[in-house]
Amino acid sequence: MIEEPPPLIFAASQERPPSELVERFRGAPTSFIVDAMNGAGALDWRIKRLVGGALVGVALTCDCGPLDNLAFMAALAECRPGDVLVVATGSYVGAAVTGDLLIGVARNRGAAGFVTDGLVRDLDDLETVGLPIFAMGVTPNSPQRRGPGSVGLPIVCGGVTVASSDMVVGDRDGVVVVPRGRIDETLKNLERVKTIEAATLERVRGGLKELPVEVPALRRIGRA
Repeated sequence: MIEEPPPLIFAASQERPPSELVERFRGAPTSFIVDAMNGAGALDWRIKRLVGGALVGVALTCDCGPLDNLAFMAALAECRPGDVLVVATGSYVGAAVTGDLLIGVARNRGAAGFVTDGLVRDLDDLETVGLPIFAMGVTPNSPQRRGPGSVGLPIVCGGVTVASSDMVVGDRDGVVVVPRGRIDETLKNLERVKTIEAATLERVRGGLKELPVEVPALRRIGRA
């Protein structure tokens, strides 16, 4: 007899980065963090902030697949204060993956935010809940709850591999993921990026008219 496969797969709990490291990302623009990782790390540009302010937290991943949110419901039971629920749908835009009720539960459990490559619904009520939400957009269509799916395993969301315990930072520019193993390196580089940006901005405000980088000489075409 062939047994039915389990609808959900759970990964073992991952060690979260220390809270002091998480807090060092707070207030840093996502563009600075990308520069600190050599120009990469941002999710698909279509994943934008729909509700709330900036978010900083630790990823808790789940893979729902299209037209389903059973794995997200299971992830809620694993959610700890400071977690960012990162939900993969395969970029499905035929239905929402969640609405205000489940997001309200996430807020009540102390989640720092919600990120998905899919859609959400109940926008007016989501604004009342107030949890930062980053998604591809909004639709009234509802999902199903049947699986399969996974909680805590690495996923691909917005074209980027995300693992539970990675850092997630979001602002008006989009969402950036810092892999757990690169947090220390990125924070070190981030301080240098902040210093350079601040110095250059001061020069621009002071009337800078030349680019602060070397530009290869270009041959002019046209009249002398």
